[in-house]
Amino acid sequence: MLRQAIGELLWRLQYSGDAEASAKALNRVRALARRSPATPPIVVHGDLVFDRARRRVSRAGRQLSLTRKEMGILEVLLASPGAVVSAEELIERVWDEQADPFSHTVTVTLGRLRRKLGEPELIETVVGSGYRVL
Repeated sequence: MLRQAIGELLWRLQYSGDAEASAKALNRVRALARRSPATPPIVVHGDLVFDRARRRVSRAGRQLSLTRKEMGILEVLLASPGAVVSAEELIERVWDEQADPFSHTVTVTLGRLRRKLGEPELIETVVGSGYRVL
C-alpha cells in the first residue's frame, strides 16, 4: 500500500502539475509511513483484546461493537502504548484529508469509544497534549 501511494505521489509530481493533488498524495504517503508494520495481528492490553486481522475488539471477554473510526482510534493508541497521541495525529491517521481539524470530531468519537470500553478507564486525556492508553 505504501509503495502504491509513493508511486502515485511521484506520478502526480512528475505529470500532474496540480499542487493540491500532490499535497494530498504526500500527506497520504506520510500517514502510511507512520503506520507500524511490526504491530502484531492480535494486540492484548490488560483485559482488552484487539484482533486486527478480523477487526474485532473484546474487553473482559465481552465482544464490543465499534465503528470504523472508534476502532481506528483504538488501533492508533494501542500501537503507541503509554505515548501521548495528539488529536491532530488521530485526525491524520484515522480520518481522511477532508476532516476539519477544528471540529470536536475526535472528542465526540473518543467519548463514544470510552462508553463502549466501560470501566475501568482505558484511555486517558492528557490536557493540552492528547490521549494515551493507560
